[in-house]
Amino acid sequence: MHDMQETTADRKSEHIDVVLQKDVRAKGITTGFERFSFDHVALPELNLDAIDLSCELWGRSLRSPLLIGSMTGGTESARTINLHLAEAAQELGIAMGVGSQRAAIEREDLAVTYQVRRVAPDILLFANLGAVQLNYGYGLDQARRAIDMLEADALFLHLNPLQEAVQPRGDRDWRNLYDKIAQLVHQLDVPVIAKEVGNGIDATTARRLAECGIAAIDVAGAGGTSWSEVEAYRQSDPLRRHVAHCFAGWGIPTALSLQLVRHAVPDLPVFASGGIRTGIDAAKAIALGAVLVGSAAPVLSAAIDRPQAVRDKFAAIAEELRIAAFCAGAGSLARLRNTPLRRTDTWESI
Repeated sequence: MHDMQETTADRKSEHIDVVLQKDVRAKGITTGFERFSFDHVALPELNLDAIDLSCELWGRSLRSPLLIGSMTGGTESARTINLHLAEAAQELGIAMGVGSQRAAIEREDLAVTYQVRRVAPDILLFANLGAVQLNYGYGLDQARRAIDMLEADALFLHLNPLQEAVQPRGDRDWRNLYDKIAQLVHQLDVPVIAKEVGNGIDATTARRLAECGIAAIDVAGAGGTSWSEVEAYRQSDPLRRHVAHCFAGWGIPTALSLQLVRHAVPDLPVFASGGIRTGIDAAKAIALGAVLVGSAAPVLSAAIDRPQAVRDKFAAIAEELRIAAFCAGAGSLARLRNTPLRRTDTWESI
C-alpha cells in the first residue's frame, strides 16, 4: 500500500512538471468558440461599471460566473499552488475546484495540500474524486472524507477514460459505474457534479448522468489541455507513448459539447471548461448556456509564483467578460445568457 501511495503522490508531481514544461495542448482540434461571434452593439445604452455579472449557486454568492478549474494536490508544491489559487478566488469572489484527492485519501498527511478554507472562507469550493475509483474500492466513506477534508460545498466526480487508458497503470475497468454513481449521489448531502477532464461529454452520457441524480455537468471539452499528451510524456515505453500521442486530437470541442449537453438536459446546470483562456470565450460559453465557466492550465505557472499573479489573470478574464457583455448590449448575466451568437462560417444567428 505504501508503494501505491507514493506512486499516486509522485504522479501528481509529474503532472505539474509536464504541464509546465511540455506542449500538452490538444493537436488538430480547437474549442470551437472561434466559430461564434456576438453582434457588436455600437450604442449599448449601458453603464459598463454597472453591469452585473453576479450569480448564486448552492448557497454561495459569486461576483462573476468564473471557476478556477481543478488542477492539483498531493505534493508540497501543490499545497502552495492551491493556497495561491484560493486566495485569488476569495479576493475576486469566484469559485474553485481542487485536483483529484485520491492521494490524500490514501495518505492522510497529504490532506493539507488541498485544504484552503482558512484563506478562502467564502468561496464556492469543489472537492474532487475520480468516478472510476468507485470500481476500485471507493464509495461513500471516501467521498465524505474528500468533502470534509475541504469543507467543500460540492463534489466533482471526474470522468477521464482516455487518460486512464493511456496512463501507466491506469484504471481500465469502467463497467457498471452509472449505478454506483447514482447510489453515491443519493447518499451524499452535497451536490455531485460530473466533470470530464478535457475530452467533452456527449448528449447520451449527459442524459444518463441526469437520470443518476447528478446536480450539474462540467463538459470540459477538447481544445485545451490534452491529458493523453500529458500521459504521453510520462510514458517510458515508446509504443505506449506513441499510442498516447495519437489521441491528442480526440474529443468533442468544448463549444459543441456545451451545446449538446445543454439541449440534452435543459434543466440541469452546465459548466463550460476546456481551453477557455479569455473572457470573450467565457461570454460565448454563457451565451451558449453555461452557468459557470472554468479555466485551469493557463494559470498554473502563475499560481507557483504568487496569488497576485493568479488574481491578475482571472481579473483580466472577468474584465474581458464584462466588456464583451457591454459591447453585446447585455447589462446583466441574465441578459448575456439570452444574447444570440452568430456562426461565423455561415453568419447565421443561433
